[in-house]
Amino acid sequence: MSLGIAFKGPEGIVLAADSRVTLTAELQQGEQKMLLPSMFDNATKLLQITCQPFVGVVTYGLGAIGQVQQRTAHSFLPEFEDELKDCIRLSVKDFAGMLSAFFLKQWKTTMPEQWSGPEMTFLIGGYDDGAPYGRVFQVGIPLHPDPLEWNAEPGQFGITWGGQLDYTNRLIKGYDPNLPSIVQKTLDLTDEQKQKLEHQLEGMLSAHIPYQFLPLQDCVDLSVFLIRTTIELQTWIVGVRGVGGAIDVATITRTEGFKPVQVKTIVGHGRRV
Repeated sequence: MSLGIAFKGPEGIVLAADSRVTLTAELQQGEQKMLLPSMFDNATKLLQITCQPFVGVVTYGLGAIGQVQQRTAHSFLPEFEDELKDCIRLSVKDFAGMLSAFFLKQWKTTMPEQWSGPEMTFLIGGYDDGAPYGRVFQVGIPLHPDPLEWNAEPGQFGITWGGQLDYTNRLIKGYDPNLPSIVQKTLDLTDEQKQKLEHQLEGMLSAHIPYQFLPLQDCVDLSVFLIRTTIELQTWIVGVRGVGGAIDVATITRTEGFKPVQVKTIVGHGRRV
């Protein structure tokens, strides 16, 4: 599942992600089949594109593409960069479109035509040449390949997150994402009434954070806090602990471009911190 965050602040973009990948294996025991989850905490979900230094990517959702030979999004970066090596600086939207087209092509060559599972989702953040503020787009492979922009209005800032978002939703929006559907089913509400309920809940319960005034450091701190809180809370729950491992963070600014803040490194035995 994982948790990915793209934070559009007035001083720059923050991208943050955990490092956990959860795989489920099917084990046959006599006449019964058992599903065994396995967790690996060293996945790279924060993606840097060396030939496009003013954009960055966070991925969450489906951890790998392929039925026989599974590959992570990070493992495809060399091929994707080969396609971009002759490109001049792209706009964030054009980059998001090329990223989407590349991964949709990989999906169509290795995955079944009918798919009902989770998507491989990407949050793309960055700066257009000469633009005062950054932009954040989302694409989902295979069902939502068209780039969707978040906080697109002039002077609009905020956090976009996805993956295992239960606790982040509660902290920022003030309620569990499943609450409106539960209330709709319990009270037999129409879709229109459900939408009105969601609007009221968000208006009354959301955390009052002045995103338009937050310095870049505060944007980094809040992003890390949301992922760290999810990791810590999942320590005690009975359920899918899909967020874990190191938290990778980078900023993207108008002048410096992509800049790692904290990223895990490959180390030898006994050197991990």
